[in-house]
Amino acid sequence: MATDNRPLSPHLGIYRWQITMTMSILHRATGVALAVGSLMLVWWLVAAGIGPDAFDTVHRFLSSGLGQFLLIGWTFSLYYHMWNGIRHLCWDAGWGFQIKTFYITGYLVWVMALIMTCGTLYAVYLGGAA
Repeated sequence: MATDNRPLSPHLGIYRWQITMTMSILHRATGVALAVGSLMLVWWLVAAGIGPDAFDTVHRFLSSGLGQFLLIGWTFSLYYHMWNGIRHLCWDAGWGFQIKTFYITGYLVWVMALIMTCGTLYAVYLGGAA
C-alpha cells in the first residue's frame, strides 16, 4: 500500500503557539501534579495514624526545601486547575467562545491562581506569626 502521495498531517511546527495551547497542557500537568499530591496527603495521613516516628519522618520531608517547593507547586496546581475548570464549565454552558474572551479568561486564570497561591503562602507562613 503506497502512501507517498498522501498529505502529511499538521504538526506543532505549523501552528503559532497560543495561550489556549499552554492552558490546555498546563491543565493536564496540574491534574497529574494533584494526583501525586494526593499520594503525599495519603502518606501524611497514614504516618499520622502509625505514630509519632512515622509522622516526624513525613514532617521532616515536607519541611525540607524540596518538600516546601512541592507544597507550593501543589498549591498553585490546585488553584490553577480549579480556575481553569471553572473556565471549562463556562464553556460547557456556552459562554466565552469569543477570541477576546478566550484570552481574557486565560490570563485571568493565571492571575487568580497566582493571587490565591500567594494568599495561601501568606496565611500559612506569615498569618500564624501575627
